Amino acid sequence: MRPPRLAMFTAALATCSALSACGHVDYNNAPRGEFSGNLFVMWVGEGGASGDGKFLFVPDPGNPLSFTLPGDDGKPLRIQPQMMYTDGGSIPKIGQVFNGFGPWGYARAYMIHDWLYVARHCNLDGMPTGPEAGMAAISFQQSADILASAIRALVTSGRVKENDVAGRTISGAVAGPIARELWDKRGACPQPRVAEMDRLAAEAAIPGSSQRRAARRAGVPVAMVVGQFGF
Repeated sequence: MRPPRLAMFTAALATCSALSACGHVDYNNAPRGEFSGNLFVMWVGEGGASGDGKFLFVPDPGNPLSFTLPGDDGKPLRIQPQMMYTDGGSIPKIGQVFNGFGPWGYARAYMIHDWLYVARHCNLDGMPTGPEAGMAAISFQQSADILASAIRALVTSGRVKENDVAGRTISGAVAGPIARELWDKRGACPQPRVAEMDRLAAEAAIPGSSQRRAARRAGVPVAMVVGQFGF
């Protein structure tokens, strides 16, 4: 049985407060975008005092995840994340009790958004890779709008169930002041982007990888695939 609209609205406000003060994103009219490719989410070790561990987003070498939507100049904007550490949606525990607010529910959309932050930090610190430099023109507001577009793309493709409260609230949260402070943080470009041992473990875990045996011979543990998503 669906909860009354008032209860849903109250839950959304509580979750928004937990995530951060929300900014403005026109979720219902977000530009239409499309996903393609595959991604793997891998567990590569224990986390800190909280959380479920240390996770890596790993693109499929043969068919990497990408998200394409209209650009401001009329040309398509294609976002293709590179290997990076992730915790999914960074949803506080208090928010995860609500339907649609799990940290992995919109995993593909979260990977696109996480990648924009990695690129932003490395551009700010003056040490971007080629793919990161290609994201330099994306603004903070655009990053939130892109997440909204990505969530809506998952919904319209039937990959996830419709949940306007979750989609709208999460999109608004990443447009808020706490997210903005993180967006403008200097000294946050990870060095290295991914530890070499973790990279080797992840590459060896990709289904069909030719590096699995070599990794085991070298004593490199093979990462555990905990999520696999494709289009």
